[in-house]
Amino acid sequence: MTATRLYTAAQVRALDNAFIATGVPATQLMKRAGRAAFEAILARWPEPEELTIYCGSGNNGGDGFVVAALAAAQRIPVNVVLVGDVEKLSDAARAAYEYARQEGVIMMPPGPAPSTGVIVDALLGTGISGEVRPEYRQVIEQINASNLPVVALDIPSGLSADTGAECGVAVKAQLTVSFIGLKRGLLTGRGPALIGELLFESLGAPEAIYQQAESQVLVPEYSELRALLGEREADAHKGSFGHVMVIGGDTGRGGAALMAAEAAARSGAGLVSLATRPEHVSAALARRPEVMTCGVISGQELEPWLDRPSVLVVGPGLGDSPWSEQMLQQALATDLPLVLDADALNLIAGGNLWPAGKTRTNWILTPHPGEASRLLQSDTAAVQSDRFAAVEALQQNYGGAVVLKGAGSLIAAADAPVQLITAGNPGMASGGMGDVLSGILGALLAQGMEVADAAALGVSLHAHCADLAAEDRGQISLLATDLFDYLGALLGD
Repeated sequence: MTATRLYTAAQVRALDNAFIATGVPATQLMKRAGRAAFEAILARWPEPEELTIYCGSGNNGGDGFVVAALAAAQRIPVNVVLVGDVEKLSDAARAAYEYARQEGVIMMPPGPAPSTGVIVDALLGTGISGEVRPEYRQVIEQINASNLPVVALDIPSGLSADTGAECGVAVKAQLTVSFIGLKRGLLTGRGPALIGELLFESLGAPEAIYQQAESQVLVPEYSELRALLGEREADAHKGSFGHVMVIGGDTGRGGAALMAAEAAARSGAGLVSLATRPEHVSAALARRPEVMTCGVISGQELEPWLDRPSVLVVGPGLGDSPWSEQMLQQALATDLPLVLDADALNLIAGGNLWPAGKTRTNWILTPHPGEASRLLQSDTAAVQSDRFAAVEALQQNYGGAVVLKGAGSLIAAADAPVQLITAGNPGMASGGMGDVLSGILGALLAQGMEVADAAALGVSLHAHCADLAAEDRGQISLLATDLFDYLGALLGD
């Protein structure tokens, strides 16, 4: 499968070194990076009143010095704010520093924030470890308070290239120009909120160095994920595409389970049924008569119904009552493929219904960061501080495929790279979105997909539907059920 590869900071340094080993000097790479960034700036702000370039003492600062030199050569007013010790510059960064000075660039210590023009962030790059130091924190806060356009070179300063976590404080950019290899922290966690528009510049790196490089994180193409589902035979019938049963909807929570059931029906399941509290049956039938709905008041009543479905989706509106526990207990006792979401995950995390350390290969778990923290006996901040480590730990602890939801949702499965889905938008931060996702995943499993493939396609499909819906309806008013109108187009009906 063709996919965009993402890298850690150390892996990008290895790419840099491999590129240099082909005969391209480090100073030449720095000049290429600076020129690529300078051209990107002028493409968006053709006649900036001035450029203020904040440079640190690492190679990221060297890229900034090149931008400054190029601006001065074109008689664009430019100032460099130098943060850190110039004596610590690498040979390449030192050469860039001298290049800027030769072009008449003024170097100054931190002072008042600029009031016009464009700011260029060349402070820290990928080299940060731990919290941003006070002298850099003050400058980053000044940049963010300026209300001027900000261009980040390689990565916004203060954003972890490896995890996507904000290291105490980070630059908020309108444009980020990333070089050589895309850093995985750009696209998950705080990354999507901080990078603005993202441009990638390989700087002419040959494909051979990427073929030799290690990458454990991929961004798949939706079209290739969709192809995994295959096309329908002309003589297909409803039995060809499985039977999804959604189990959920405790008292007062019936809508969540019904949304999951409708999502499964809209995503190609041949049959869909819903096991819920009896008081929700009438509303379910009125809303979606295609869904076979049964009211059950105990696990014992549910058990006979479990002979019919081929996949179970458990958790939407499930609640945490004795009824909820009985529903989940019956589902876990089967050998059927499962999708677990919401309250089902919280009940699993409690340890009474599922032994700690026990894994299962034929399920998909779909936690948001809070649910993930409970499954890991951790806290939400720890999960968000390294989403990659969290999703991998969840997969190792529970098996199957795990979707860690959020900006830049991650999918982990055994013996496979982590997949990162970049589609989606803030309008998805509303009730019911996870319920719709769980129904989509159940339908894909019912149609015969493996858990890893179903998880990746389902998350990507869900996010792309949300993007189409937001284009038509806006983000603020986006509802989970709005996604139903776009499933058919994206699934290629």
